[in-house]
Amino acid sequence: QVQLVESGGGLVQAGGSLSLSCAASGRTFSTYAMGWFRQAPGKEREFVGVVSWSGGVNYTPYLADSVKGRFIITRDSENTVGLQMNNLKPEDTAIYYCAANLGGRGGSSEEEYAYWGQGTQVTVSS
Repeated sequence: QVQLVESGGGLVQAGGSLSLSCAASGRTFSTYAMGWFRQAPGKEREFVGVVSWSGGVNYTPYLADSVKGRFIITRDSENTVGLQMNNLKPEDTAIYYCAANLGGRGGSSEEEYAYWGQGTQVTVSS
């Protein structure tokens, strides 16, 4: 049974940092894309970033424009993906979801992703 489990959420003041991690189990994800989405209260879930498999042991990160320059997404192992969030803003407050798709390349559409975690809350106070 495939499971994705997020960790690292919490409460932080604006300008602070948080680090999220997602661990997948149940199968090997070495050739699959793994990424992050978020959903703020009253809003639709939106793409944050993805690390796509680019052959061999190589991975390519991609971040949404809204978080570029502040967030860093990393593939820490074949079954884990991290999200380092710096200079956090109140508008970053959301539930953050880890996702994995069945292809090597990941995009910004939810429909591409077959597996999802339960989410972890990130709250940024002003």
